[in-house]
Amino acid sequence: MVPHKTERGKQALVRLQTFEGIPTPYDKQKRVIVPSALRTLRLKPRRRFTELGRLASEVGWQYTTVVATLEKKRKIKAKHYHLRQVQLKKLKQQAAKGLAGKPQVAKQLALLQKYGYQS
Repeated sequence: MVPHKTERGKQALVRLQTFEGIPTPYDKQKRVIVPSALRTLRLKPRRRFTELGRLASEVGWQYTTVVATLEKKRKIKAKHYHLRQVQLKKLKQQAAKGLAGKPQVAKQLALLQKYGYQS
C-alpha cells in the first residue's frame, strides 16, 4: 500500500506509470529477466498471488480481450522478426566465409579495420 495521503505518497503516485502491454519505446528492445524479481524467488510457497489483468477484469475493466489479441499479434510479429534476424545472420556468415580468402577483400578489410570497423 502506498501512503497516498502523505506528501511522499502523493509524489510516488505521480511518478507511477502503468501500461497495457508493452509501450512503443520498449517493444523493440531485448527482453531481460531480473532474477531477483521472479515470483518463485520472492514469494513464499504458501502465499497467494494474482495477475493485474485478471484482477482488473474482475472489477469491470473491459479491455482484456483487446489486450489479449494485441499481445498475440505482437508475439507473431516478434517471432517473424527473430526468424528474419537469424536468417540475416546466417547469410552474413556465409558471405564472410565466401570472401575470406580473396586478396581484394583482404585489402578492403584491412582499410576498414584501420578506421575501427570490426568484421
